[in-house]
Amino acid sequence: MQKAHPSNNPLLMDPRHRQKTQAVYLILTGIFISALVTSNLIFQKFFHWDVGFHVFELSVGILPYPVTFFVTDVISELYGRKKANQVVLAGLFASLFTLGIILVSDAAVAAPWSPISDTQFHTMFGVTFIGVGASMAAYLCAQLIDVQLFHFWKRLTRGRHLWLRNNASTFTSQFVDTALTLILLCSFGVLDWERFWVLLWNGFFFKVLVAISDTPLIYVTVWWARRYLGLQGDGVEIPEEAS
Repeated sequence: MQKAHPSNNPLLMDPRHRQKTQAVYLILTGIFISALVTSNLIFQKFFHWDVGFHVFELSVGILPYPVTFFVTDVISELYGRKKANQVVLAGLFASLFTLGIILVSDAAVAAPWSPISDTQFHTMFGVTFIGVGASMAAYLCAQLIDVQLFHFWKRLTRGRHLWLRNNASTFTSQFVDTALTLILLCSFGVLDWERFWVLLWNGFFFKVLVAISDTPLIYVTVWWARRYLGLQGDGVEIPEEAS
């Protein structure tokens, strides 16, 4: 990995540039956490999607989830491995905090006039603990793999071929995530084992299509961010005192 250009160091930037750097990072982090938490809350609903050559059977939780890998790749490209891993850990704590809120809410007794009864709420969120636990175990492994592989390919290609490191890291990590999540959900009885291979193939294939289709978007996002932040080198590393 090339060293950051001196003008990329926020300590050498004026306050306005430093604020812009932090603002972009916080926005990306917010998008990441929102996508992650949402995917864990809505995962119990499944749908069919006919794309002509294939009919997908998928959880709606898979719709926002690929956004998390897109964001970590953008952060890795602009801010480096350390900041990407920090976002991954922040997402883990946010999910665990959300889980705690759900468990307390599930234990609270519904008022007689409540539009949502205890039974309805428990049906929707009762297996969230297992679902989030399985998802978080797979998420942590997959995201850390994604960040490591992204920077491996970046070093190997000397910072060239963004499409290669974006897709190569995402394909591998998405397979790990999909397989591990399904193994845990089936092991705890949330899903039947007979659905494992169908859901594995559908989930991974869908994520591959999303990763391929968002390749132009990551180029546009990185190009815009570089112009907006005034980056001239390989990226912007935010020192601890500027974080």
